[in-house]
Parts: sequence; C-alpha cells; structure tokens
Amino acid sequence: MSADGASLPTSDPEARRATLAHEGGARRTGGGEELEKRYVREFLRRHPVVSTYLGGAGLDPGLTAADGTLRDWSPAALTAEAELWRSLRASFAALPAAELSPRHRIDREVALHQLDFMLHQDQERKYWQRSLDTYVNEAFRGIDWYAQGMKDLGSDRYGTEAQWRTATARVAAVPAYLDQARRNLEEGVRAGNPPDWRMVERDGIKSSEANADYFEKTLPAMAAARTQGQPFAEAVLGDLRARGTEAARAFRVFRDFVQSALATLPRKDRYAFGEKEYDWALRNNLNVPSTAAELYESSWPVVQETRRLMMDVAEKVAKKRGMSLAWDEAQRAASTRAVLSALGEDHPRSDDEMVRWYHETALRLVQFARDHDMFDIPADYKLEVTVTPPPLEASIDGAAYYPAPPFQSSGVGRFYVTPTKGDPARLAEANRAAIADLSAHEGFPGHDWHYKVMTRYRDRISPVRWLTPGEVEGSASMWEDSMAAEGWALYSEALMAEPQAGAPDGFYTPEERLYQLQGQLYRDLRVRIDTGLHTGRLGFDQAVDLFSEIVDFLPGSCAAKDLSAEKTASCDSAQRAIFRYSKWPTQAITYRLGKQRILDLRARADQIAPGPQGRRRFHLLFMQQGTIPPGYFEDVLLAELKANPSR
Repeated sequence: MSADGASLPTSDPEARRATLAHEGGARRTGGGEELEKRYVREFLRRHPVVSTYLGGAGLDPGLTAADGTLRDWSPAALTAEAELWRSLRASFAALPAAELSPRHRIDREVALHQLDFMLHQDQERKYWQRSLDTYVNEAFRGIDWYAQGMKDLGSDRYGTEAQWRTATARVAAVPAYLDQARRNLEEGVRAGNPPDWRMVERDGIKSSEANADYFEKTLPAMAAARTQGQPFAEAVLGDLRARGTEAARAFRVFRDFVQSALATLPRKDRYAFGEKEYDWALRNNLNVPSTAAELYESSWPVVQETRRLMMDVAEKVAKKRGMSLAWDEAQRAASTRAVLSALGEDHPRSDDEMVRWYHETALRLVQFARDHDMFDIPADYKLEVTVTPPPLEASIDGAAYYPAPPFQSSGVGRFYVTPTKGDPARLAEANRAAIADLSAHEGFPGHDWHYKVMTRYRDRISPVRWLTPGEVEGSASMWEDSMAAEGWALYSEALMAEPQAGAPDGFYTPEERLYQLQGQLYRDLRVRIDTGLHTGRLGFDQAVDLFSEIVDFLPGSCAAKDLSAEKTASCDSAQRAIFRYSKWPTQAITYRLGKQRILDLRARADQIAPGPQGRRRFHLLFMQQGTIPPGYFEDVLLAELKANPSR
C-alpha cells in the first residue's frame, strides 16, 4: 500500500506469482481454512478496536458494525468468549497437521498459541482486573485508527457520512465502556490485583484527562475540518459534539475514580510478571526456547560488546572533529559522553523543525536504498511523519509507527514523533545525528516499508497472522507480532550500516553510526532489564540507574540531588523507558531477539541464494510471512528459497 492509501500495482509479477503459490497451497487445507476464517471473524467481532486497526470490514463486510462499538469487558461476555475459544481450540487441535499445507500447519500452530494466551490471560490471570492502560487507551485508539482509515474525498476532506456516523456511535459507547472498566478495576482491588501505582498516575490520571480534552475539543475540531462543505456536516457534527461531551464527562468521572480508588492505595511495586509467567510467555507467545534466567545471564556480554563498538566509533568521531579527549580505558566512557554532548548541540529549534528533519532523513534513506538496489521500491513510495497525539504521549517515548489498515485499500500509515514541547534537553536528544537511526526503524526500511510490503502481499498472508490477541499495543498484549515487526525494524537499522557498492560504511555518517549503535545498545540492554525487572533480579530504580549509565554514559544515581541538566534529561528518559518495560513484559526483548533470529536465518539463506539478488529475495520472503515469530516459519522460508533461489 502506498502512503496515500492507493493499492500497489496488482499486476506486479512477483505479487501475482506469490498469490498463485498461496492459492495452490490453500487447496491442501484439510478443512483448516474455513476454521481459520471463523476464528478470525469471531476474534475481530469481539475485539472491535483491533478490527478497526486491521481494517476488518475490508476482510468481511459483516464486521463493519464493529467499527461503531468498543469491546465488551463484562465478566459475562468474557465467560461466553472463553467457551467459544475452548471450542475453537479443540477444533484446531483436531486438524490433521500432517495433511495440511505448510502454510496452514503454521497457521494452526499460531492459532493454538493465540487461543491459549487469551484463555490464560482472561481466565487464569484475570488481567482484566488491572488493565487500566488498556481501558484508557482503547477508547481513544478506536477513534484515531478509524479516522486513519477514512475515505479520502479530496480537497482535504475525509470520511463519508456513514463513516462519521459510525465514529459517532463509537464515541457514544465510551461512557458505558468506562463504567464497565471501573467495575472491573474495583473487582481487582477487592481481589488484591490492582495496577502498579505508576500506571495509575500516568495512564489512569494523566491520559484520562488528555482523552477528555480530545473527545471534547480535538475530535470535533478535526471532524469540522474534514467534513467542510459536506451536506451532512451540520447534522453529523452536532451529534458528534454532543456524544463527545458525554465521553469527556465520562473520562473525567473515570479519572476521579482512579484518583480516589487506586491512587490512594499503598505505593508498592505491582508490575512484576514473575518468572513462571515470563517463561510461559517466552514459549507460548514468542516461540523462544530460552528461559528468563538464561536470557538475563546471556545478555550482559552482548551489552558489553555493543558498548565497546560504540566507544570505538565515538573515538573516530572525536578525531574527525578535532576534539581533544583521552581514550585510555579509564576515560573512554566519559569521552564518549563528551562526544554525544557535542553532537547534541546541533538540534532542532522546535518540534516543527524536528518533524521536518525526520521526514528529510527518511527521504535520504529511501534514495540510498534505490541507488544501491537494496529493495524494489515503487516510484510513488511516500512516508508521513506527524506529532504524537496527546492521549498517546504516556505510551510513546520518542517515536512509534501505526500502519494503514492492511485489510482495506484506504488509509495512511503514521510515523509518530513525540513532541518535546520546547524542552532543550529533549530537543538535544533529537539532534541531527540521532535522527537517522530512528527514521530507519520507524520509517524506511523499518516499519513503514515492512507494513506496506506485507499489505501488498496480504492475499498470501493468512489473516490469523495479523491478529494481536489482548490488544494492539498495551499491557494486555500478547506481543506475538513484535518478534517479526520490531525484530525487522531493529534489523533495518543495522542493515543501513552494512557496506554497499561505493558506500563502504553504508548509509550513516560516523556521527549517525554512533547513534545507530546507541540504538542497538539500549535494545541489547532491554533484554537484561526486562527479564530482571519481571523476575525480581532488578528493582525499578536500579533499572533506571543502569539505563542512564550504560546507554547515556552518565554514571550515578538518578535519585541523587543537584543533578546536572544532562543527567536529569537522561534520568527522565530512563524513567519513561523503564516504566514502559514494567507495564509491557516481554515486549522490550523482542527487538534484540527478533533481529538475531533474522540474522541467523539470513546466514542460512545466504548459503542457498548468495549475493544481492538472493538478499533481496530473502527480505521479500521474510516480509511475506506476516507478523508472527520467525521460529514458526524459518524452515518453510528456506525451503521456498531453495525451490526458487533466483526468482
């Protein structure tokens, strides 16, 4: 899908061959295809915001009504849902795996693990008693993602009357949704299963107020701009404003409940997943055979090696810039910090300039890939960069990407950059050298390119592989999709550092390479921190100090008094990062583990199809598998590559 939502050429020979190959394999389903369709339809109907995110109505018109609803989190609905999941699980388990095509064998296994996750999450862990961030964010995202997929009518107008009526219906559902959320959280308090106090403050109180402002002011203003001149505008806007006012009132009532019932609880740590749960999630959700203890121990040498590489590059940058610094073992870390500080001086002067720099850098990345024939990039490929909306600022630290709905042919992907609001220290973090790495991750050839290629080949990718059990992105998520999606994005950062013809150092300048290694470093460190946080090997404050010291080369406790401005900014960034890891167990490790699986698989693929053409073929085959952990499909991918090594 191109950035303006138009479908990529369906006459493309590669896409046509892939579809024909898929159709041939689909004939050997052993009854699995109809079961998959039923499961996907039932899942999306019960997870309407996920359906909106994926464009479920484009897959099945019967799901159109779901775009005007929010999830039913009532105990009765969850009980009925569990009965359905058990029935579907039994049906998938009964499929004769040996008789299925390779694709459907994988899809069967994926579905079984998804169903096991949902049953475990809701019936055993009863996570709905404490998923505060889910309740707060889902209502906003349901509207934001729906607006993202509205039809482009030209002249800066978006959305038909029917689409705006559907959006209004979803807004009208907010008060009842939050009322059920309150009852669930009250049950969690009674059961001794409340959310962590940090989530209460940041997601429960701050984000609720941001959501109230969004529904009361931002959404009606956006709707007015997007429906200007439409004959239905006055009636639709009147209804939307009224429902938005009710939703805003409901969020403020919900915020007051959180303040009185949750914020008054003792401030004790309640985020830890626990070793048993972590190991279960590694096996079931991520298809990773290691344990949390093994990952914790094996992560540290990786961190040390990446840090060494980073200091080596910092020394080269210092010499290039004529900086007089000592590089003996005792001074290397401090000198690296000095280089980072110097680079931070070349930063944008405003958030608007920051967004422009990101966009310009993304264009440079695309042109480099074109010049070196790294991918087959359509001539009309575009990328949109925009500021993170206020309701999501508590969940997005730095940047994020949300794709256009893959099941429909309208909509646009969004590369969000979180505003600094003029904070000089945060603007320095977004300095000119630091932007390339993040642009490669969120934009090209990372998330934006990955999702556009997958959407282009969506007929080849089973809908089961697009599902995000729990929620799209939050503490209730399974994170199954993250191994491939975040693994690919981190791999993309490193890919742009690899030598190309006429570019022995790849895309990055030495300064940009330094920040690319810093990006690699904190993803490597995440494995240590996430497994440590959630198994009791590291405390929250320990993790914050470790992050600041290792990633930013600023030793010392973040709890100390009279911190320098630089250390304060580092500690603030570390606090935001550790908070995210604390509420999203296992997500943080998927970057490093996913990237390593890709590199290991690529090494095997190079033996079958070496050279630039083989590399392009490998990349395409990988993206055509969808967003499931590579452990499911590695052998199938290699078999397909071997069958057609030079296509």
